Amino acid sequence: MIRFKAGAPRTGRPRTTSLHPDHCPLRRALARGLPPTALSAIGTGLALHVGQSLLRELRRTRTIARTAQRRLRPPPRVDGLTVAAVQLSADRGARLGGDLYEVGATEYGVRAVIGDVRGHGLGAVPTVTAVLGCFRAAAYDEPDLAGVLRRLERAMDRHLRERARAEHLSAAVGAADGHQVAEEFVTVLLLEILPDGQVRALNCGHPWPHLLSGARVEPLARADPHPPLGPFPLPAELPTVPCGRLLPGDMLVLHTDGAEDARDAGGRFFPLPEVLAAAARGAPRTPQAVLRTVLTALTRHTGGPPKDDIALMVLRNERPSPRAPSIAPESPRPITTDPHAASHQQFPA
Repeated sequence: MIRFKAGAPRTGRPRTTSLHPDHCPLRRALARGLPPTALSAIGTGLALHVGQSLLRELRRTRTIARTAQRRLRPPPRVDGLTVAAVQLSADRGARLGGDLYEVGATEYGVRAVIGDVRGHGLGAVPTVTAVLGCFRAAAYDEPDLAGVLRRLERAMDRHLRERARAEHLSAAVGAADGHQVAEEFVTVLLLEILPDGQVRALNCGHPWPHLLSGARVEPLARADPHPPLGPFPLPAELPTVPCGRLLPGDMLVLHTDGAEDARDAGGRFFPLPEVLAAAARGAPRTPQAVLRTVLTALTRHTGGPPKDDIALMVLRNERPSPRAPSIAPESPRPITTDPHAASHQQFPA
């Protein structure tokens, strides 16, 4: 109940409030008749308290994001391959987005994945989590890439069904999220690098990587990809695409379409192959140097942060060159002293 000073005119019925004076510092101050300077100090203190609470929550959120990003980052060396990767989110301040990548050494060879979820920023993170979680299990369990891709398709289907159920419940309480689930998809590229450098791939709607061999830059393959995961089922047959060999010193540059589709102020696309050719001619020829060259050129091209999520991953074969097998000289046979074998005696050349 709001109290009025004695003699003050009352207009209408007094208002009621759920905040009792004993529960609110500002109302206690008003009830006690503190001077305006004290009220200003109390208001400033409350504002600082709220600001500090928001700052603590923001720091906690950023810490969680950094921890998740470190977990998504692949190790620097995998079974003789040096790995460097970077991800840029289109959402300002976000460290996670709609692009995904991972690489690991399995008993079937080094297997890598890179993908791009429809949409960008934090809204695409649940789909990224579903796809990456499945790959991290299937890459070590399935003996061929086709089995890994089938598992990713089933994981994507489960994720979309769960999203559809959640949106149906939201619509029932008046908070519908629209028709986004029906349109959601993810492009996926799977790579398998065998110990002898042979590379095999399966591609679902993703840009082909670039092969850097010496000063030469060319697409790893030119085969037509399958449709992205989500809107259409995979075909019954999934033959892997042979992509030649990754020789010692060669590099593979995997990327999402955010890199190729980045535009400058005049609407020109980012010339990724030309930039990679310049990186291949430069020194040192390391995955980290290639990433620095691409990111520097990309920032200059766009004149600011990216409009879409971008992921880049570079793999370099650091394995020693296979040596030709050496043929040991044939050992001379011992000279026999048996007189009966004198006619068959063989002397070393």
